[in-house]
Amino acid sequence: MTSRRRAAFFTGEENDPRYITDTTGDERAMLVTFLRSQRATLELKCSGLEGELDQRSVAPSALSLLGLVRHLTDVERRWFRKDMAGEDAPPLYATPDNPDQDFDGALAEPGAVAAAWAAWRAEVEFAEKFVEEAADLDVEGEDAWLGAVSLRWVLLHMVEEYARHNGHADLIRERIDGSVGL
Repeated sequence: MTSRRRAAFFTGEENDPRYITDTTGDERAMLVTFLRSQRATLELKCSGLEGELDQRSVAPSALSLLGLVRHLTDVERRWFRKDMAGEDAPPLYATPDNPDQDFDGALAEPGAVAAAWAAWRAEVEFAEKFVEEAADLDVEGEDAWLGAVSLRWVLLHMVEEYARHNGHADLIRERIDGSVGL
């Protein structure tokens, strides 16, 4: 067998379409493209799985692919819907009594996986529309911990948040079925 990049084993493509982007130009377009690529990576890491999505990384961790989907749903919801748009948008999964419920309650039960993906897609759609309609990257929202935050900061933070968790997803997926790659 000819040696290939690990990414090619997972995507089956030499040129991964998630990372085809302009390298100069408009800042908003670049941030949106990088965040879209990170979101697509999460979907890729979970593709072809359903019942296995709740498999934990290693004991005693509650980290699972489904937990990551649920967590990132709450993260999208917090930053875009609650903090930037100012909506009353409590987390869908985490609770005051169990702030880790996004992971702890991630069970691949009938309908739960589809519901988690539907919730994630709804939050991503809201975020994409908010970013598209924002006057500029200096639009500010209010965060309970940090105070004023700009849309620019939120987009950068979201790229970082997804990149970190996609690293987790990469390792979890490899543990589940041996699939590797970016």
